[in-house]
Amino acid sequence: MNKYEIKTILLSSSVMAVFFFAILYNAFARKIDVPACIPYNATFRQSAIKKVDDTHYEVYIIARMWAFDPAEIIVPAGSTVDFYLTSADVVHGFNIERKGVNLMAIPGAVNKTTVNFTDYGTYRIVCHEYCGAGHHNMMAQVLVTYLKK
Repeated sequence: MNKYEIKTILLSSSVMAVFFFAILYNAFARKIDVPACIPYNATFRQSAIKKVDDTHYEVYIIARMWAFDPAEIIVPAGSTVDFYLTSADVVHGFNIERKGVNLMAIPGAVNKTTVNFTDYGTYRIVCHEYCGAGHHNMMAQVLVTYLKK
């Protein structure tokens, strides 16, 4: 092997080690959750908000030209929400501001993530993938209300 091949192999190995370290650091030290892609279930054809218990909700969201369904989700502060996301037509983005949620809504696939809403307020949901002429109007929101005692 000549010296340039050895340098290339060492440089490539170093870059792979840095990427591997970054993945482990984000997964364990920063506790960043990787969204799950679950098998498509044909029964998920309608949007829904299901209350599992007082602080746990399941939200089934369908992205379509140019809206999220449901467009408004209301939960009390301190809630944990499981979002199940799919698309009815084209690829859409799904971003919840101030929560670090960034999913893709893909026809024929269901993506899932879990979000804890500890602070009350309004969290906008926007589409971050260009999906056509009405893309800039594609928004929804999560309204987090005071916890009633």
